[in-house]
Amino acid sequence: MDTKPAPNWWTRNWKWLVPAGCLTGVAGVVGFIALIISLVFGLIKSSTPYRQALARAQKDPVVISQLGTPISGGFLVSGSVNLSGGTGQANLAIPLQGSRGSGTLYVEASQSAGTWTYSTLTLQPNGVGAPISLLRPSL
Repeated sequence: MDTKPAPNWWTRNWKWLVPAGCLTGVAGVVGFIALIISLVFGLIKSSTPYRQALARAQKDPVVISQLGTPISGGFLVSGSVNLSGGTGQANLAIPLQGSRGSGTLYVEASQSAGTWTYSTLTLQPNGVGAPISLLRPSL
């Protein structure tokens, strides 16, 4: 009688273990990249220029008439905020969404002695509509 030995654990389980191991590795890498991206966007969204620009757009009557309410900032903010001591620069493009439309808020600002000064604060509505400057004097 010729009997074969029973297959070992690896021989019985490799067909599910190899794909599961590969998918676990890929999921780990994707999760790490998502974590880094959300941290970067979180840091930009917590910056003073982002918060002040968004608050100004949410209170501006012309922006409200164009986009509707509520106005919220989108996830994919582009640009940069550079700080060094009491000075800094910010160049941001903030996607905005309202009940009637959407647009992009462009922000250029510089910080000196802890105070931010805006050189550009303009909403470009998507579709129709002229750019709206939020730097005009308050009525």
